[in-house]
Amino acid sequence: MAKKKAVTKRSNKNKGTSLSKLVVFSVLVLSVVLIGLMAYQYRDGFLYYLGYKSKEVRLSKDYQNVHDIRIYDVLTLYKTKTIGIDVSQYQGNINWNDAMKIEGNYAIDFVIMRSTAGKDKIDLQFKNNWKKTKGKFIRGAYHYYRPNENSLLQAENFIKTVTLVKGDLPPILDIEKLPRTQSLDSLKKGLRRWLVKIEQHYKVKPIIYSGESYYTDFLKEEFGDYSFWIANYSFWKKEMNSEWLLWQFTERANVNGVDNYVDVNVFNGIKIQLMDQCIQ
Repeated sequence: MAKKKAVTKRSNKNKGTSLSKLVVFSVLVLSVVLIGLMAYQYRDGFLYYLGYKSKEVRLSKDYQNVHDIRIYDVLTLYKTKTIGIDVSQYQGNINWNDAMKIEGNYAIDFVIMRSTAGKDKIDLQFKNNWKKTKGKFIRGAYHYYRPNENSLLQAENFIKTVTLVKGDLPPILDIEKLPRTQSLDSLKKGLRRWLVKIEQHYKVKPIIYSGESYYTDFLKEEFGDYSFWIANYSFWKKEMNSEWLLWQFTERANVNGVDNYVDVNVFNGIKIQLMDQCIQ
């Protein structure tokens, strides 16, 4: 009788253990599903944080409509401020005689263009864009930083490619990706070397561009002595942070004379204040 009772107890214990395992498994499955749904919903933001652009992604019609509404909301809110675009070879051969307004209504005051990337890449459209925008807009040039390449060679690539004159914006460093072959400390040392070499050459302090998450996590504290141009495309963000010099709020605007989508930026001030930021 005692033996039979012992067996019964073990049976109940096994049932309890199985139930616990089932509960844990169910919670894990639910967690994975929820994370998957969140990742899908915010996939553009995650990809941007990892250093990817989404220009190659075709948006659904509804998504694009919502995005267009946000563009108008932000441009309307900042209609008294200074608005500009940034371009690279991915916009193709731009007709700068027609590229004067964003979404057909908002005048373009400044244009920032990619000049170089890494230690040896020159943007295929830089020379044409730089020449065609002279005298039409406040111009700026940026270097796309490759974390796994020598920082001084990258600075030399920018210097030999870009000649800045009075009225141009200071040189700009675009850093978006994390390194694969070095530590974060080494990355930050490389960024500092680039910035110092560029400042020594052009006699003006560079501007740093990055996404907001990257800026907050890796740059804000150690590079607080620089001005920042920050990208944040969130549907919920309608106003720029006061400490930002420039805010890139969308990468999907339409501009006459440009075949592909264009990034749009707001300067934290009026045009004369932006001119004060330029090389004197």
